[in-house]
Amino acid sequence: MFLAYGGPYLFHLHRLTKLLVFVITLSRVPKKLTKMDAYSMSISSASRRVTSKLYQDLKTARLYTFDRSHKELGIMDRVLQFESLDPNRKPHIGIVGAGFAGLRCADILIRYGFRVTILEARNRLGGRIHQERLPSGNLIDMGANWIHGTDDNPILDLAKETKTHTGVFDSESYVFDEDGTLLSAQEGEKFSTVMWNIIEEAFEYSEKHGTQIDADKTLLDFFKEQILKQIPDTLEGYERQRKFVLQMADLWGAFVGSPVETQSLKFFWLEECIDGENLFCAGTYHKILERVAKPAVDGADIRYGTRVSEIYGKSTSPNGTPRARTADGQILEFDELVVTTPLGWLKQNTQAFHPPLPDRLSKAIQNIGYGCLEKVYISFPTAFWLIPDANGRKVQGFCQWLSPNYSKDTNPAGWTNEIVELASMGPSSHPTLLFYTYGDESRHITSTLRSLPSQKEKLDFLFNFFKPYYSRLPSYDENNPDCHPVVAVATDWLGDDLAGNGSYANFQKGLKEGDKDIEIMRQGILGEGIWLAGEHTAPFVALGTVTGAYWSGEGVAKEVAGSYGKRMAEKLGKEAAITN
Repeated sequence: MFLAYGGPYLFHLHRLTKLLVFVITLSRVPKKLTKMDAYSMSISSASRRVTSKLYQDLKTARLYTFDRSHKELGIMDRVLQFESLDPNRKPHIGIVGAGFAGLRCADILIRYGFRVTILEARNRLGGRIHQERLPSGNLIDMGANWIHGTDDNPILDLAKETKTHTGVFDSESYVFDEDGTLLSAQEGEKFSTVMWNIIEEAFEYSEKHGTQIDADKTLLDFFKEQILKQIPDTLEGYERQRKFVLQMADLWGAFVGSPVETQSLKFFWLEECIDGENLFCAGTYHKILERVAKPAVDGADIRYGTRVSEIYGKSTSPNGTPRARTADGQILEFDELVVTTPLGWLKQNTQAFHPPLPDRLSKAIQNIGYGCLEKVYISFPTAFWLIPDANGRKVQGFCQWLSPNYSKDTNPAGWTNEIVELASMGPSSHPTLLFYTYGDESRHITSTLRSLPSQKEKLDFLFNFFKPYYSRLPSYDENNPDCHPVVAVATDWLGDDLAGNGSYANFQKGLKEGDKDIEIMRQGILGEGIWLAGEHTAPFVALGTVTGAYWSGEGVAKEVAGSYGKRMAEKLGKEAAITN
């Protein structure tokens, strides 16, 4: 028996992991979604892409980091060639955090000849990208396990390069109602189609009318309005149908780590992803992490177990350089300092910055939401759910239990539950169910596990909590040992201070300037030599994703190099003028 309940997660598992809902037959998917598995949240309309704020922002960000800075980086190359004659004169860049943003940032800076030191509080690389190994030998992702979008996505390129197996799900829906009765495939597909039509309409409405939408209006409010149009009173059984669609709307929480009733409608457009399919990283992020980390492992000074407690800008130093104070009292000095800690950490540690953060930056950090998406893996001797039931139905991909009222002893609030099963993932398959939880359910599970003294008690709690759901899967037999779980592994990002006690950025009701808040965070602390990177500073279309973290680290590295190169070129030019 084995239980792991610590460790981090970029999930955005679904965005961390943005597409964790069940799949419907592609022939019945709305036209705009036909390119995607499981309702990928991306723009597939060419006309929308031209005017989309998401793609305009992406274009600007990518041009800035790759094109606009080209001249400055050419100057930087010459400066670094000059200074490389004396290694001690190489600009020294500090990076706080060795997640994907920090590792990619280090990669780019090393390429340009900088000396790089990474301060990592954990004794491993990856941050919220992390794996555990089951007793069976199979690896599981404790953090992100999706690749969000296939169009021009560097993470997909890395998956191909490392031969990491990815998978998509294309099977009929499998949904239980509040009484535990399995819906017919036809009904499940019908209700889910309505639900995702409303989601698609919400994206377009939010992007088009965002400036006029009240900040307190939620995605659930939009659902309640639109469902009257999607399912009019003239339809037979309209009340029942509306109830199912609204219950299915709860599934949105597994995308962002927070309930649908708190999701900002005003900034719902910021939740869309890169165009193309969303792929499940069936082979885990293990090899991708190794590939991303290799340049830093080979070329940077990585200081593990080094927790930064205070960060000082240039204006606080007699030498005019930023510094970092570690928990054990060391003071480390750099030419520039890149902070890639999670948004949740920034929220809890604004007092660590000296001088105090500018008011607008501090407000931006607090304004953006931070989710609490968690995972529970439960493994069995065999994948009994793949054996068709008397009606020929099986679970292959996703399954949901909507607002259950049959598990009052363990789930009195009726939290909706859903899984992706991992036994249909080709060469990476194993007989495991992956439950996604969020909001109060996540808080209940993680806090309960922390309170239990023994592994056996923890396992018993997880098995009993989820039994009302997995026991309803096809071919389950209480008397068959193959249907009895053998291991459970649960995440606890809510209990992880280094992860900021949560998962990844999202956008909650009450938010008034969400896009501006992201842009402010991207700027870092101007004039202080302190830069910010991470999924919360990514291009809008990649916020909360592994791709976003990767791009943000890359972008900041190029900003640092371009800025430093420009300053040094000006300095050298002045020195040359004096000499002449």
